[in-house]
Amino acid sequence: MTTATTPQTTRPNILILMVDQLAGTLFPDGPADWLHAPALKALAARSVRFRNAYTASPLCAPGRASFMTGQLPSRTGVYDNAAEFASDIPTFAHHLRRAGYQTCLSGKMHFVGPDQLHGFESRLTTDIYPADFGWTPDYRKPGERIDWWYHNMGSVTGAGVAEITNQMEYDDEVGFHAVQKLYDLARGADQRPWCLTVSFTHPHDPYVARKKYWDLYEGCEHLLPEVPAMPYEDHDRHSRRIFDANDWRSYSLTEGDIRRSRRAYFANISYIDDKISQILETLEATRQEAIVVFVSDHGDMLGERGLWYKMTFYDGSSRVPLMIAAPGLAPRRIDAAVSTIDVTPTLCDLAGVSMEEVTPWTDGESLVPLAQGGTRAAPVCMEYAAEASQAPLVSLRDGRWKLNLCALDPDQLFDLESDPHELTNLAADPAHAGTLARLRAMAAARWDLARFDAEVRASQARRWVVYEALRNGSYFPWDHQPLRDASERYMRNHMDLNVLETSKRFPRGE
Repeated sequence: MTTATTPQTTRPNILILMVDQLAGTLFPDGPADWLHAPALKALAARSVRFRNAYTASPLCAPGRASFMTGQLPSRTGVYDNAAEFASDIPTFAHHLRRAGYQTCLSGKMHFVGPDQLHGFESRLTTDIYPADFGWTPDYRKPGERIDWWYHNMGSVTGAGVAEITNQMEYDDEVGFHAVQKLYDLARGADQRPWCLTVSFTHPHDPYVARKKYWDLYEGCEHLLPEVPAMPYEDHDRHSRRIFDANDWRSYSLTEGDIRRSRRAYFANISYIDDKISQILETLEATRQEAIVVFVSDHGDMLGERGLWYKMTFYDGSSRVPLMIAAPGLAPRRIDAAVSTIDVTPTLCDLAGVSMEEVTPWTDGESLVPLAQGGTRAAPVCMEYAAEASQAPLVSLRDGRWKLNLCALDPDQLFDLESDPHELTNLAADPAHAGTLARLRAMAAARWDLARFDAEVRASQARRWVVYEALRNGSYFPWDHQPLRDASERYMRNHMDLNVLETSKRFPRGE
């Protein structure tokens, strides 16, 4: 059995800090100067910072499955937020656990299907979103809007202040359990190296924040988008489908709505920064060392050009922050485009764990050579085949160029160096015909869009049948139920109190 080249005793601990819907455009080199995020700024100062990191798919479940496996959605089959993540696809948790790591998840990963672990030995919380097929889109009904679970603009018109929400309750729990797990790891009952993934749902909408964080952005100069809203007719076809899916005609957005939404979003970055500060302080206080990875699953358009949330390849939605602090990687900024699918091979590389047996089915590549001064030749790939689409969309980021393709839409070609807001489509410009042809050839070598479309449609159709069947009569949910055996906590009469008190103390003898 192939495992690794590094002895188990020397493998590093790994702490993965994941957030939801955090736009990489706000992380030009770590957090923007005006963001109140001291913990993330301190982490950035000791990290390799990937300025142009992209999600594999700008939606939660497909983006996260790709992040965990190093595979695009067309390989994983996780096309949307209700597509099953197959248990036989290895994740970084499988690779590390197989090589002797203890692997643990606190928080969200949006697994769909009966397997709610995917290589994690333990999971400390349930997920914030459902694990079944209920959120399945249906390409057989183009333009259909499913009101009970589709996004609408209520997150924008309802933005403001609250001291507790569904999302805050969740992230408070995620942070608490992560800190407690670090204390448990420090006690040393398990001598294996560890990989702890802590995954928060903020700053994902709804745009509602606690007052202490809201107040940090009084007078903020960034409460309006850089690119104002455009008329519906001036948008590309996919953007119009997003507007329709978000039920934009039922809402009248004011400048005040936009300002409040962005302010709450920024405030929630500060809220998450506080959570991360507690975790990193606990790591230091317990004298543990770990590689630290900070990443988001996708971004948020935040009103740029009138678009909100995700589901598009524009940089606000598809670019994410990615920072890695690890021994042997000198802090620096890297401008080359990379992907979240590169994280799994990077983690395995840093831990000395071989992926040789699955490399032929892996789309990502280790970022260690790039972080150490090397170069990257491969383009970054993205896919989208969920709500607001009627056929799969694919994208290539190659150097300064981004090409977006869909069988239903005109091609889009952007020069991100001269046009960072992606306002000028060069696909029909004869001066760029050579670039378009080159990138289209690269895309054709990678994707068969007709086959991709057929596979997505077949998956959707199967899931509609299965979901309707399973909701008829008695329903057994797949949602993760955290296991906490009260008879093994604190003091019980099958324990020796002297042993218990000593073993639960860290540090001992001081």
